[in-house]
Amino acid sequence: MWRRLFLFAFPPAMLLRASPAGLKVRTRVEPFKGSGIWQPVEYIEPVEASRSALILCDVWDRHWCRGATLRVNQLVKKMAPVVNRVRSKGVLIIHAPSETMSSYEQAPQRLAAIGLPKVAPPAPLDLDAPPIPVDSSDGGCDTAGESFFKAWTKEHPEIPIGDEDLITDQGEQVYSALKARGIQHLLVAGVHTNMCILNRSFAIKQMTKWGVRCILLRDLTDAMYNPQDKPYVSHERGTEMVVEYIEQYWCPTALSADLLAALG
Repeated sequence: MWRRLFLFAFPPAMLLRASPAGLKVRTRVEPFKGSGIWQPVEYIEPVEASRSALILCDVWDRHWCRGATLRVNQLVKKMAPVVNRVRSKGVLIIHAPSETMSSYEQAPQRLAAIGLPKVAPPAPLDLDAPPIPVDSSDGGCDTAGESFFKAWTKEHPEIPIGDEDLITDQGEQVYSALKARGIQHLLVAGVHTNMCILNRSFAIKQMTKWGVRCILLRDLTDAMYNPQDKPYVSHERGTEMVVEYIEQYWCPTALSADLLAALG
């Protein structure tokens, strides 16, 4: 009887929040519409390892911007153990180092991605969002005297590639992989938060428009932003601002430690 009363007293959303199972994610809401004031909200999203994928966006071996290369070198030290742990729990790992597929022509993981049965994505949702809050129109490099060139040749060598992983930089191949495995959540990590993480064909904007539930791992990403540009904040704060923007308009975010805890 008390169990029945408890269920009537609390709506399903509150029961979900109280449950220890699932992944703690963060989004942002505008309680008073038109106020421009957004508040962070955390909730528990049920996430199952066998129905989740982790895509690694443009974690290249080298970037044209020295500052970006140095930050990625540090980021992969935290990323690599997470990749190994979630793979061991049954999460599908998708390596997406754009514009380097020639380095993986005969890799079994690349051939597996190419050989997947094709699933046509649905008509994209009509979604839009305001401009990103940091100015990276000059490339966003924070180390002086550098100009763009194609510096990358493959994924960063410290990122482990498992036998059952996939390698692709094509959005439709990623979508086909998700459907073939019955994937419900696409976890996103890599760089750069205000560029490729949002705009690649396999990344947050396109996947969200195709109805895929994306979750950005906000401690396994970085922005391409120079503090000498608007809004004239530190690099760290610039990254945080882009993460907040993604939470407002595109998808929730989570911490890798919470992901590991959720997967046991």
